[in-house]
Amino acid sequence: MAAPDALEALAEILGLSEDSENLTIALTHSSYLAEHDGVSNQRLEFLGDAVVDLCVTDIIIREHPELNEGTGSFTRAMVVNEASLADVARELHIDQCMRLGKGTRQEGVAHSDSIMADVFEAVVGALFLDRGYGAARDFVHHHLVGRINAASLNPDQHDPKSRLRDVLAGSGRGHARFDVTEVGPSHDRRFRATIIVDGQVVAQATARSKKAAERDAALCALEVVGA
Repeated sequence: MAAPDALEALAEILGLSEDSENLTIALTHSSYLAEHDGVSNQRLEFLGDAVVDLCVTDIIIREHPELNEGTGSFTRAMVVNEASLADVARELHIDQCMRLGKGTRQEGVAHSDSIMADVFEAVVGALFLDRGYGAARDFVHHHLVGRINAASLNPDQHDPKSRLRDVLAGSGRGHARFDVTEVGPSHDRRFRATIIVDGQVVAQATARSKKAAERDAALCALEVVGA
């Protein structure tokens, strides 16, 4: 169950009531429904994914006129990815507010990047429905603008996959192999990209599209190899 103090703090940050139906749904993982009645956050996550993308794109267009379509896309990819959104969710202590099934909580996966990024997007979806785009954009701006500004400092770099290949080639560590598999139930299909270098797994990421999964995995791999 959600920690009352954490939920109160999150609701205050969002400008929502703790009793907001959409906020409750946003914090409800599908595993919770195996033991309780209710609605999972999957649809709100689907909505929030689009809203976060739009908000970050809006911020880039308004505040970084030096970026073109290509460099703007790279900047957005550096910010809107599983690891980045999960970090923000943890900073907001959203993990303490979630409604999870006992098994999921006991398995220790509640803090995984995948679940944390998903619930962050669902919370943004709830905020969008309850207070509109302006409130959602202000929230995303407050919590992601620092990451956007940092990512925009090197806009001429290659896309993450190409950059990873260049880094590995320059260090003599061999080539990166991308293995992509489909995961999840049929109504919520995802793609999981695994990057293997010299026979070892160096990074994984899960996303709604194959392209996004490979991009996010490449970003994680760049951190591992020290690029």
